[in-house]
Amino acid sequence: MNPKTSVYVARPWLAQLSEAQRAPVRPAATVLHAFRAAVARAPGRTALAYFDGRLSYRETDALSDSVAGHLAARGVGRGDRVALMLQNTPHFVLALLGAWKAGATVVPLNPMYKSAEVAHVLADSGASVLICSDRAWEGYLRETAAASPVRFALTACEKDLQTRDDPRVLGFERLPVPSDTDDLVAVARADHPAPQYGRDLTGADVALISYTSGTSGTPKGAMNLHRGIMYNAERQRTGHPVAEGSGYFALAPLFHITGMVCELAACVANAGTLVLAYRFEAGVVLDAFAEHRPAYTVGPSTAFMALAAHPGATPGHFASFQVISSGGAPVPPALVEKFRAGFGPYLRNGYGLTECTAPCASVPPDKEAPVDPASGTLSVGVPGPETVVRILDENGEEVPFGEQGEITVRGPQVVPGYWRMPQATAESFPDGELRTGDIGFMDRDGWLYVVDRKKDMINASGFKVWPREVEDVLHTHPAVREAAVVGVPDAYRGETVKAYVSLCPGAAAEPAELSAYCERRLAAYKYPREVEILPDLPKTTSGKILRRELRYPA
Repeated sequence: MNPKTSVYVARPWLAQLSEAQRAPVRPAATVLHAFRAAVARAPGRTALAYFDGRLSYRETDALSDSVAGHLAARGVGRGDRVALMLQNTPHFVLALLGAWKAGATVVPLNPMYKSAEVAHVLADSGASVLICSDRAWEGYLRETAAASPVRFALTACEKDLQTRDDPRVLGFERLPVPSDTDDLVAVARADHPAPQYGRDLTGADVALISYTSGTSGTPKGAMNLHRGIMYNAERQRTGHPVAEGSGYFALAPLFHITGMVCELAACVANAGTLVLAYRFEAGVVLDAFAEHRPAYTVGPSTAFMALAAHPGATPGHFASFQVISSGGAPVPPALVEKFRAGFGPYLRNGYGLTECTAPCASVPPDKEAPVDPASGTLSVGVPGPETVVRILDENGEEVPFGEQGEITVRGPQVVPGYWRMPQATAESFPDGELRTGDIGFMDRDGWLYVVDRKKDMINASGFKVWPREVEDVLHTHPAVREAAVVGVPDAYRGETVKAYVSLCPGAAAEPAELSAYCERRLAAYKYPREVEILPDLPKTTSGKILRRELRYPA
């Protein structure tokens, strides 16, 4: 980046930040350092709340020490990879801390992965340990692990560490501990001696190898450093402040970088209580809000759509929140207003990727995100003080403010590259700057707008159509709960626009009505000629709508 020619060198977004938000942060070197500091200053405070179960910081420290001692006794050392495939439960946190205390790098796995997806990650990462649910092990992971570098496994029954057994999410039967694995909770309670602190990791060590979703090819493992996690966690803590010791509700899955950084790591940095509820189920989540009264949460827009649509949702469920952030999936402007009108809180938008360790832009707590008058796109916020976001054209040259191009990110949270993929690293991180593959623009005041993914652009008779713009219009229709727009083959136009929608409970709408609604609000080449109504749209576990499954249905 040449400061003499860069239109972004002035960093106009700094004017949107307060003096406190612009101040340098001094994060702990690793999440473990932050965790040990929390144990020292609040040992009796609840660290993990799981239905009616509670673990204090002191207890969590002792249990994860024992997990670390067990791993170390079985030969796990510094830099070894430990694969972790669990839902949002205390088991996940005990395993994560234990692996780090043993000096290992953690490889988080989506529990929704099928055998072939797990096999790829285990082989590519070279993971020597797998920690998973007993049901997944008995179901298919035993055979998958046998054909991988995994030397041994620990399993967990997620009904442990609570007694409520909520049938909405914990209605499964308890299994005997598999004979060929060790039980994670039994290991944690066995009081194994903790490894010596000589295994302590530094900020420069790889904390996570986080595999991308693989929407554009084989999944790649982003190497999230400890210092990158703690930088963003500390920026989250100081940029969206809540009182020390507050409750952080884990709405995003912890295996996803958003949950890992903005919920778990930020909570630990603030010596807070991490509230867990296994997996997302709207009624369970609302009950947890009422019981635990958390101050902070972050999740995808689809989760907030589901919460708002739940017949039992009331403003009281959200009354304790001081900050509610949305990330991981686009936020339609209409949702922000509907949510505020119905429940009170303002949904604070944000933007980030696995490759920049979650957020690289967010809406400051004293401001509201503007909406671009031309496109109707809601801004995702402004970069932080040490982050530089640029917009580049197809030749890699900066475009003026207001013009669209590829979003790039440079800053302390950007990963050094992909695990064992030097060519992909060179292509995606030229000179250390992340090429995101997202199309967007920045206005003169430093507000960033994300238009869409490069690969999702629809070419209708030579005209560019960005799905986000059509989806945002559909979200303004009172009957629409969720919307996804894709391009489908068309003999005349090459591609044409098709929309998939799900409706709000009790609402009714016809496809022709929704198509006409868009036609009145969009240019002729943009409105969807086809609309299909589904009960629900396919999503990842982190809440992103899977356009590729709609574009290429089985």
